[in-house]
Amino acid sequence: MTTYSAKASEIQKKWILIDAEGLVVGRLATIIAMHLRGKHKASYTPHVDDGDNVVVINADKVVLTGRKYQDKKYYWHTGYIGGIKERTARAILEGRFPERVLEKAVERMIPEGPLGRQQLKNLRVYAGAEHPHAAQQPETLDVKSLNKKNARA
Repeated sequence: MTTYSAKASEIQKKWILIDAEGLVVGRLATIIAMHLRGKHKASYTPHVDDGDNVVVINADKVVLTGRKYQDKKYYWHTGYIGGIKERTARAILEGRFPERVLEKAVERMIPEGPLGRQQLKNLRVYAGAEHPHAAQQPETLDVKSLNKKNARA
């Protein structure tokens, strides 16, 4: 028996639509990362981008469990001496780009490198309910029904 290795010409990419309203950020990010990498397929090949295109709507309505809404901090550095900055998850979700909380969670679950950057380009996150990908006819994935812990009331 030989191990199957997918080639770029054999890959069939689907479009998946996920409504993130009321879903827990970490649990949703693991499902999105799995679909971006293609690990849900039997034809998964680690060195080939055989994941699907994922569209996430209502990213501003995601839920953080525990005290993460007030206490979780996102850090970045400006490049200058003493230039470390921080912002809480609450400030980001109530700010101008609330979809960045979900984008960062997924980005940190995908491996670094050229393949990870290529797979991350297949993710589209929108704060509202509208998206411009209706022409691709995305299939809806109901994450709430997969596990009762995926959603909070």
